[in-house]
Amino acid sequence: MFEQYRGLRKENYILAFGRLVTGLGSMIWPMMTLILSQKMGVSEKGVSVLLAAAMVGMAPAIYLGGRISDKRDKKQTIVVLDLMSTVSFVTCAFIPMSWITIGLLFFGSVCQNMENPAYNALTADLTVTEDRDRSYSLQYLCANLGLVMSPTLAGLLFRSHLWLAFLINGLSIFCSALLIQFFVRDTVPSVETGAKAEYQKEKQNESILEVLGENRLIILFILVLSGYFAIYQLGYVYLIPLDLVKIQGERGALIYGSVTSVNCIVVVLFTPVITRLFGSKSEPSRLTAGVSLVAAGFVLFSVFRNYIPMYYISMIILTWGEIFTLTADSPYLSRRIPSSHRGRLNGAVTVVRTVITSLSQLVLGWIYAEGGSDKAWIAIMAAGAVTIAASCVIIIRDRIDYPNLYQG
Repeated sequence: MFEQYRGLRKENYILAFGRLVTGLGSMIWPMMTLILSQKMGVSEKGVSVLLAAAMVGMAPAIYLGGRISDKRDKKQTIVVLDLMSTVSFVTCAFIPMSWITIGLLFFGSVCQNMENPAYNALTADLTVTEDRDRSYSLQYLCANLGLVMSPTLAGLLFRSHLWLAFLINGLSIFCSALLIQFFVRDTVPSVETGAKAEYQKEKQNESILEVLGENRLIILFILVLSGYFAIYQLGYVYLIPLDLVKIQGERGALIYGSVTSVNCIVVVLFTPVITRLFGSKSEPSRLTAGVSLVAAGFVLFSVFRNYIPMYYISMIILTWGEIFTLTADSPYLSRRIPSSHRGRLNGAVTVVRTVITSLSQLVLGWIYAEGGSDKAWIAIMAAGAVTIAASCVIIIRDRIDYPNLYQG
């Protein structure tokens, strides 16, 4: 299974290892709901509003990150944003918990999200079309390999030593920045020819809106992907931790950390398997399978949330869906858009995703406050059904709009 990752450019392995190192210390964002509710005393509805506001605030910054990565050096964009994140998280470790701490945490998270368009665009630049599935899969695998123990450790540190989680988070990002700065040396994009590379030809004189106007199916793909992320964020980061604290009391934070670690373990075990077995399937087909499995995992959790063993079973199913979706996401876009617009389009994708998720967060927070957990889960399932139906449309249209990618 791991043989499939051989033969990539050296820089692909450095970027993947950078993801791994960052993952080793990623302890803060998964615990943000619990930090706001348990440490700052914010109500469930207040948590929803704050998370939504944070995501809306991230949107223009993320697009700016994508635009910078198209105009400037992608590697240096990543390194500078990593250093800014490091300063934010390390500072939080040495000051008392307050709203200043929360502001710094959000700022550090903004910087981490700003670098994602540059990371995705640089990976596409360094990889030929046929190798993109493997390259993005390797990065996703390494990021989660790093994440295997960090959520459980964060759950253990949460009550009395949260400052240490901040410090570890910051130092891990700093180590990743050093790796990329000193070991990623060759950033010259791969040159491709052939029918399948036809859609990636540079278009320097066109705006991102003009490119999207010529590729309208990309707009639907972005909306479907944004729907998936909204469902995932609201279910996994918002509803599950609130339900666990309500049902399990003080054990809720630790259980949530362990459930998150199971998520990462499943990613490590099954990403090579799914990439190997289903890598030949089209990205729209994998997207549909992914959204369906994530929805099934949430259904299982919501129905059996009083039974601890079912938390882990539902997480396994949900994670299979996550793997299918995220290994289809970046390869789909990189094969269908001009290489000159990769950073901006990745930024635009994140902006749309962020706006849809934040608006959904406000709506779901109101539903949770007024109608309780059951009605909130019903809303999640309804959104999942719509997203699955739209992804089926993409499966049909993609063969018509991008026939060269289906040759052979």
